[in-house]
Amino acid sequence: MKITIATGTRAEYGLLKPLLTAIKKEPNWLLQILVTGAHLSPEFGLTYNEIEKDGFVIDKKVEMLLSADTPASVVKSMGLGMIGFADALQDLKPDLLIILGDRYEMLSLASAALIFNIPIVHLHGGEITEGAYDDAIRHSITKMSHLHFASTDDYQNRIIQLGENPQNVYNVGAIGLDSVKNLELLSRESLEKDLDIQFKKYNYQITFHPSTLDIETPEKQFEILLKAIDQQQDSFFIFTKSNADSGGRIINQMIDSYVAKNKDKAKAFSSLGNLRFLSVVKMCDAIVGNSSSGILEAPSLQTPTINIGDRQKGRIQAKSVINVKVDGSEILEAFKKVRLKDLNSETIRFFNPYGDGNTTEKIIKILRSVDLKNFRTKQFHDLKN
Repeated sequence: MKITIATGTRAEYGLLKPLLTAIKKEPNWLLQILVTGAHLSPEFGLTYNEIEKDGFVIDKKVEMLLSADTPASVVKSMGLGMIGFADALQDLKPDLLIILGDRYEMLSLASAALIFNIPIVHLHGGEITEGAYDDAIRHSITKMSHLHFASTDDYQNRIIQLGENPQNVYNVGAIGLDSVKNLELLSRESLEKDLDIQFKKYNYQITFHPSTLDIETPEKQFEILLKAIDQQQDSFFIFTKSNADSGGRIINQMIDSYVAKNKDKAKAFSSLGNLRFLSVVKMCDAIVGNSSSGILEAPSLQTPTINIGDRQKGRIQAKSVINVKVDGSEILEAFKKVRLKDLNSETIRFFNPYGDGNTTEKIIKILRSVDLKNFRTKQFHDLKN
């Protein structure tokens, strides 16, 4: 069975790596890797190199990003992606295509696979993120997919609510927790040497992406966050740059400008890689911004999250997540809570509703039992039946 796994961003690859490794080991399967999006962009760190350094062979590269992030350029990138995916799928001829999440690159790929009649396996469907158009993209991919691996019971039920056959919908947990469970994270000293930084009394990981449905611009939102950061004393900030969504480039420019003026307290990275990123989050006093990592992985690392704005609104959260508006005073109050450790130290606060870190094992077991004949046609599952 030929299984193609697609990835377009550094974060996505970090989540999928355990699954890639497991599929590669299966004697009766052929792993094919399709790389696209920001992986192939010098601006975003040419992160396809990380995939190859990890010992994987990239079977197809599909260039699609334009050097702009306006709505028009994103739509044009999607069009370029579909052209490239048509050629890639024609050559690869996969029996299954595995897609994670909700990004526009994957919407283009899913649309192409639909026309090719290639069954799609979708991870992290059924979730809600009200502050970004990713929300609609995720549900659209669900309707084009045949096999669904959700991360909680609620998300599993929502996929069924969307008309998917319950026999093809599984709650396997969040795959990102597999790395949290199995990786040997780097020590403080190793991180300082590897990243060429010097941690301080308080340390924070900052990742902020555009909230693509907000009225207020990403620039204005990030400016508010930077002002709050600037008021934190005896603190060090590790920025990871924004993705290739509309407005992402202005955020990255603002990060570079801030770090250039504050080299003693901040450093920025286009990509930390999965091991270093998780190690940083584990070591820091909080992860700050609006990344899904603050919702999905941080609780398992026993790290509080300051979640800003509506980008992740609607997602099930651990009690260790502090939700604030894009408001300077609320953000400052959240920093104060973290500094004073004004969080219940009981384990229940960090209980992660997204599983136990055995997602890959569950997925592989299910894929071994797959009968491709069952995916030739799809019927809408009506809840009244």
